[in-house]
Amino acid sequence: MLLDRTLEIIAAMTWIFVALFIVLHFIRVARQGGIVAAFNHLITRRMVMLLSVAIALTLLSNALVFVEPQQVGVVVSLVSPQGYRDRPLRSGLRWIVPFLEQVYYYPIFFQTYTMSGKPTEGQNLGSDDIVARTSDGQEVSMDTSVIFRIDAEQVIQIHIDWQDRYIDDFIRPLMRGLIRTKVSQFTVDEVNSSKRLDLERDLSEEVQIALEDKGFVMDRFLLRNITFSPEYAATVEQKQVAQQKTIEKEYEAEQIRRLAAGEADRIKTIAEAEAQALRVIAAELDKRPDLITYRYVEKLSPGIKVMLVPNNAPYLLPLPSLEDGLPATPPLTPTLTAPTPTPLQLSETILNQVLTPTLSLTVTP
Repeated sequence: MLLDRTLEIIAAMTWIFVALFIVLHFIRVARQGGIVAAFNHLITRRMVMLLSVAIALTLLSNALVFVEPQQVGVVVSLVSPQGYRDRPLRSGLRWIVPFLEQVYYYPIFFQTYTMSGKPTEGQNLGSDDIVARTSDGQEVSMDTSVIFRIDAEQVIQIHIDWQDRYIDDFIRPLMRGLIRTKVSQFTVDEVNSSKRLDLERDLSEEVQIALEDKGFVMDRFLLRNITFSPEYAATVEQKQVAQQKTIEKEYEAEQIRRLAAGEADRIKTIAEAEAQALRVIAAELDKRPDLITYRYVEKLSPGIKVMLVPNNAPYLLPLPSLEDGLPATPPLTPTLTAPTPTPLQLSETILNQVLTPTLSLTVTP
């Protein structure tokens, strides 16, 4: 603070002025009355007053200390039985016994300690990541950070145990040891999977407990990065490529299945429509048996010469004599040996022959 710094400056300037005054006074008296007279005149009322002011300012500057809001002070005292005050100095302007007590300041704001493989990220220059081995013998490198602060109520114990070496001598070895121990309980595949969150959570709990036992408050533990060996990284990459190819093949197979299912549905729909059409035709033929004869006649080409066979036979025969230009022969009266079919049988025959039947007749003269 400005006040205690000002007092220190004033006290120092006072001592400089007193020293100059004594030297000049000694030289002046020595020129007038000799060295013996000069020594005899060193102790004068004016000199005592100047010395008293300088001593008073020095005592005051040493007795008055200011503790910053982000700090606490540990007072090491020669007048205390245990050698230190049992309560730390909190922020503000405080008094101590000058020359018999000394204040050591400790920050109580949050600090971040980082160990990283990148030379410019961590507190130590160069590669400072933590190399650990998994339960299956694979080597992994980890970048970590811990955010913590000193517990103001336990700062005296921290000063007794570590002084200002608490980061290098406690926090750093603690984190490296705990991380290596915990990583050895996981396989490399687990570290490279969703179980990384379990690893980070377990480490956070263990680091927090260990810090609290020594007077520190942890805010957060961060597992910032995990680097695997080149061999394992290449294996993982190959595995991912194979999985991607498998996914692509499964997608293609699914597309083919969908197309096949669509084609099957289309064929089924057509078949159902045809079946329905056949049912309608069959129903109509049952009601009107002569309909098939009408449809048959309608489908014949109008250029074909036909004649109606006697004996009420429902067959239409071509006239070869008219077709080939041969002379007409006397008509023959055929005798049909085939029984007259029923309308349903006739419809089936016509449908099977696609309206172009071949008739088998036995004709006798």
